[in-house]
Amino acid sequence: MLSEQEKLDALLRLGTELNQVNDLDILLEHLLTVARRFVNADAGSFYLRKDDKFYFHLLQNDTMDNASDDQRIPLPGNIFRSPVKDDSIAGYVAKTGEFLNIVDVHEIPDGAPYRFNKNYDMQSGYRTCSMLTIPLNNKRGIPLGILQIINAKDRSGNIVQFVEKDEKMMFHFASIAAIALERAQMTRTLLLRMIRMAELRDPKETGAHVNRVGSFSVALYQKWAEKHDIPQEEIERWRDILRMAAMLHDAGKVGISDSILKKPGRLTDDERMIMNQHALFGAQLFNDMQSDFDEIACQVAINHHENWDGTGYPGHIDSATGEPLDGYRKPDGSARGKIGDETPIFGRIVKLADVFDALSSQRCYKPAWDEEKVLRIIQEDSGTAFDPELVEIFMENLDTIRLIQQRYKDESQDEV
Repeated sequence: MLSEQEKLDALLRLGTELNQVNDLDILLEHLLTVARRFVNADAGSFYLRKDDKFYFHLLQNDTMDNASDDQRIPLPGNIFRSPVKDDSIAGYVAKTGEFLNIVDVHEIPDGAPYRFNKNYDMQSGYRTCSMLTIPLNNKRGIPLGILQIINAKDRSGNIVQFVEKDEKMMFHFASIAAIALERAQMTRTLLLRMIRMAELRDPKETGAHVNRVGSFSVALYQKWAEKHDIPQEEIERWRDILRMAAMLHDAGKVGISDSILKKPGRLTDDERMIMNQHALFGAQLFNDMQSDFDEIACQVAINHHENWDGTGYPGHIDSATGEPLDGYRKPDGSARGKIGDETPIFGRIVKLADVFDALSSQRCYKPAWDEEKVLRIIQEDSGTAFDPELVEIFMENLDTIRLIQQRYKDESQDEV
């Protein structure tokens, strides 16, 4: 539990910290974590604005996270696709722009202009009590997001109400957070516009697909990095960059001819060789490296089709020229594929995330495969196509993978 001085110091540092986070989802996760820490809250949620409506986007709950597997209640399948209602607490705050500090959401008077939906509490066994709901408004006073902080705790861990100093703290927090949120939304919009440019060429490259691949990749990296004792500060830095880079893994397809890219049938060997060049083309988009993002985006683009056993492509090549690197040229003149951890970890992660999503999704040439079949293939290809350690991590975190699939279904409203 932070002291008042620690809270003030953290608030002063907040703007600088948030300027280092560029990805929208990573930012929201960070904002919710920091907000809860400021007021010592057990849980919280985030709602984002899209097309003048607000949609649930993120939940954190320490009590439920610490529950045993058989006690956890999954979120309803439509929670990410249904806009909040005007008479809900979040809907009321979105409509009025007011802060709301409710002592007990189960004791809201009948005549109040908002109400609490008790369904999740009833299903999960969790008891929502005190709630602070805060609009994150831009300079024009338009709410970009709604932050809900749930169940303040005292030093003994008892649930208490939010007090006036909590409101003042969160008022200042909201003004800083709103600026960061608007910037991150602009970055996400630019990324999705780049994706839509690719989508004009390749219908498979949708906003929902790249959001899923980005989110899968971050989830896998988090668990892999924890397993390898990487410091949390370093993990957070690379998660932000990886998510954006993973979203652009197939950007190089803009350089492939429509006659090949949109061909409905199987590609010939020559056509497949041309198609494979998209990995190089994607890397070349980021070769003029100005930042860590350029470096990782280049790394992901050129490595996400390498196989663990060395049978992938394009192999050990110069990302500027496409020529095999010294010592890696095979007798036929092509480059030797990268074996094992010769492929950087981010490339290995995005490969697994991309293949899983491609197999799980409907395409113009195939229906979506059922999860059992997809997981069987992933496991069968462990040690040949995929890093065995990553496959193991993937299988251990299927609940997270499924939640990401719910959040980013193939529908435009999910591409927030």
